[in-house]
Amino acid sequence: MDQFSYLSVLLSIIIGLAITQVLKGFRGIVLARRRVVMYWPVVVWAVLLLAIDVQSWWASFGLRWIAHWTFPEFAVVLLQTTIQYMLAALVFPDFFGDEPTDLREHYYGHTGWFFSLLIALFATSLSKDLVIDGRLPESSNVAFHMAFLAGALGALCTRREGYHKAVSIVGLLGFAVYTMALFSRLR
Repeated sequence: MDQFSYLSVLLSIIIGLAITQVLKGFRGIVLARRRVVMYWPVVVWAVLLLAIDVQSWWASFGLRWIAHWTFPEFAVVLLQTTIQYMLAALVFPDFFGDEPTDLREHYYGHTGWFFSLLIALFATSLSKDLVIDGRLPESSNVAFHMAFLAGALGALCTRREGYHKAVSIVGLLGFAVYTMALFSRLR
């Protein structure tokens, strides 16, 4: 087994747990649907997080060319997947019980942590290339990261509902364009 195959097991487990966390939230909504007060931006963010997790796993195949890993290289990739899990853990409540669950209340109760982690995720994604390759990724990739960072920073700084609704939709559509433009083929 080469180094990448060995190291990618832990990364795949964490990404799998993140995906499970989001899917568990969707399951909770379905099972407790009569007691859930829906808030569609939460659903959009959950779909976006699933897309980020899948794209991250897909793009990690490009790391297979690294023949000799250092701990800092692995640590930055591990940090990125850990942040992805934490975002997945925040997007939905852990438990949909007998009491009504208001997704809007949950969303605004966690926006500080959620958007701080989202900013950390995009910053870590950029720093991963610096640590592994010694340079930033291509300019179009950096431009997408900067746009995502700006949107997340805006959401961190305001509680205006219109902004939060818009940034969720723009984020989802922007991430779809980003993925299709830069990661449509396995490299």
